[in-house]
Parts: sequence; structure tokens; C-alpha cells
Amino acid sequence: MSDIKCPNCGKIFNIDEADYASILNQVRDEAFEKAVKERSALFDQDKKTAIELAEAKLSSQMEKEVAKRDAEIGRLKSEISTNAELIKATAAGKLIDEVSKKDVEITHLKEELKAADISKKLALRDALGAVEKERDDLKRDLEMKETEQKLLESSLKEKYEIQIKDRDDAIERLKDMKLKLSTKMVGETLEQHCETEFARIRSAAFPMAYFEKDTDAKTGSKGDYIFREADNSGTEFISIMFEMKNESDETATKKKNEDFFKELDKDRNEKACEYAILVSLLEPNSELYNGGIVDVSYRYPKMYVLRPQFFIPMITLLRNAALNSLKYRSELALVKAQNIDISNFEAELDRFKTAFGKNYDLASKRFQSAIEEIDKSIDHLQKTREALLGTDRNLRLANEKAQDVSIRRLTSGNPTMEARFAALSKDVPASDGSDS
Repeated sequence: MSDIKCPNCGKIFNIDEADYASILNQVRDEAFEKAVKERSALFDQDKKTAIELAEAKLSSQMEKEVAKRDAEIGRLKSEISTNAELIKATAAGKLIDEVSKKDVEITHLKEELKAADISKKLALRDALGAVEKERDDLKRDLEMKETEQKLLESSLKEKYEIQIKDRDDAIERLKDMKLKLSTKMVGETLEQHCETEFARIRSAAFPMAYFEKDTDAKTGSKGDYIFREADNSGTEFISIMFEMKNESDETATKKKNEDFFKELDKDRNEKACEYAILVSLLEPNSELYNGGIVDVSYRYPKMYVLRPQFFIPMITLLRNAALNSLKYRSELALVKAQNIDISNFEAELDRFKTAFGKNYDLASKRFQSAIEEIDKSIDHLQKTREALLGTDRNLRLANEKAQDVSIRRLTSGNPTMEARFAALSKDVPASDGSDS
């Protein structure tokens, strides 16, 4: 997520990578359209300027040709005027022939001037048509290549954006599975969630159990919930003090799980509970607490820290262990009544404890292995996402290079086209002009 500040209203809002990429594409497309329009306008302006220069140059040449022909006609008229007296003295027939010859020569010169004018205009029209055709062909080829590039870029971008979105969704699902798994605490507090989960299976799994909020604060403090269960004779065989800590409860001070151990142990002792369990969403990035059920008996006896998804399984494990212990206690009483050696019972109890410990270790290792596999999947998807983002950057660079393409760059290194452009820069402007 990125914070973006509006330049008009000053409001700050969040956008994700997909929205950012969409905005970037819009800005890039608008910039590309603007650049194309600007280049087209410059091309049209260059064409108009070249035509105007060609027209001016042709007009100047035509004026020079007309002036030259007028000078020739003036010279001929001057010769006629200079030799007027001689002509008068000459016979009438000779005078008429001489005047007729001069008139024919003047008419011939005028026809040559008109033919030259028409020939130059036709040559200029043919040259300009060839240049315009070549220019239109190059422009059409460039537009086709730009269209193909845009279509390819759009297709690749859409493909990679879908892949990035799919991988982002998968990463979010894996992270949510890792932290919360099956907890569905939408709109609920952690205490409400645990109470609901217990109530859901109470009638089937714990029909005789007591699970209520701890409301006794006579000693100055209290826990959140107390679980107790007794057999049919009323003998209590298990009791648990629960403390629930949601991540949002202590966001200001950023508490850790171990900050609550001492108070939980105190509440457990005051309410005469055998076990103490902290159900916590604190330290969400801790590999220790995300790995499964954490035994902190090295700090406080019979104390555990777990995530909400292990709330019911932990009660079941402790209760079943206590039931087995209750069974052995009953058997012990029977053995004592029958004067049987108690040593065999103690050995069986030790074997049970050892077997229970092994089963707990195996369950804990399997939980840890599952979490490690999830972490590997997240790392792999993150690397794939980074590779796709790198591809997007390369596409952006390719687009920027494509926008720098010009007709002269496309024809660079082509002797024929370089000769054409050299000819256009020297000879063609001298005879260039618009269609007449």
C-alpha cells in the first residue's frame, strides 16, 4: 500500500499496487497520445513550411525567367526602334519581312517561356507527389508498428497484472491462514470468538464442564475465563485459567505476550486453577508463537501460550490427559484397597506421561513443519511477483524507446534513404511546391 496526497484538496488516501499500475498506465497512454499528436502537428507544419519555401523559390525563379524574357523582348524592340530609319529607307517588302521575323521570334520566346513554366510545374508536382507518397508510406508503417507495439504491450501487461494479482491473493490467503487459519473473527472480539467456539461444542464434548467469565475481583485482579470439570462423583479433575489478548487491545504500548505471564500466574493461583493459558493475537509476526502451542513452563508452571485456532484442541488435550489421570487415580485406590504394590501403578503413570510427552512433541513438530512449508510458498510467490514487476519495468523502458522512434532514425544506415533525404534537403526544396 502507498500513501498518495491529492494536489488539489490535500487529502491523503491509500492505493495498492494494482491501482497504482492502472493510474500509471492511464498517464502513460495520455502522454503517448499527446506525443503522437504533437509529432503529427510538427510533421504537418514542416510539410507546410517546405511547400511555402518551394512556392517562394519557384515564384522567384519564374519571375527571373519572365524578367529575362522581357529583357530579351525589350532588346529586340530596341533594335527595331534603333533601326527604324534604316527600315524606312529599305523597301517595303524587306521591312515587312524583318518585322515579321521579329514578331515570330517574340512569339516563339513567349511560347518557350510558357512551356518552361508548365514543365517546371509538372516536374514540381511529380517530385512533391513522390515525396508525399514516400512520407505517407513511412508514416503508415510507423503507425502500424506503434499500434502493434501498443497491442503487444497491453496484452503482456494485462497478462502479468492478472498473474501478479493472483499471486498477491495467494500470498494474502497464506498469510491469513498462517496467522488465523480457521478463526473467522469478523466483527468479533477475541473473547467473544472463544466463548462462541466453546458454546458450539459444549453439549457434545463438555456437557458437565464449567466455562464462564471470571467475575471475582475480590483479590484486586481477575482473569478472563475459567474452565472446570468434575467427574460424576463431584471430584474436580481439571481447571484452567484463561487470559485473552487481542492485537488491537494494546496497540498504543505494543505489549508482548511475556508481559502478561506474571499476572496470569497470579490469577491462576488465586482462583486455585491447575493450568494457565494465554490465548493471544499479540506479536503476529513471531515465528515462535505462530508455530503452534508454546510451553512456557520454564517461566511459570503449567502455563501455555497459543493462537485462537488452538483454543479448543488445547482444552481437549488437557482434559483427556486429566481423564486418564483420573482413571489411574481410581485404579490406584482399587489397588491400595486390594493391597497391591503401588510401584507398578507409578511405572504405568510414568509411561503414560512419557507417551503423552512424545505425542505432544510429534504434534508440535508437525505444526512447525506445516508453518515452514507455508513460509516457503510465500517466499516463492514473492520472488515470482518481483520478477513480474521487473518485466513491467522493462516494458515501460521499451515503450519509452519506441516513442523516440523517428523517420530519420528508422532509415539511419540506409544509403538509399540517406541519399533521398540529402536530395530533399538540397534539390527538392528548390523545385518543391503545392499542387496547382
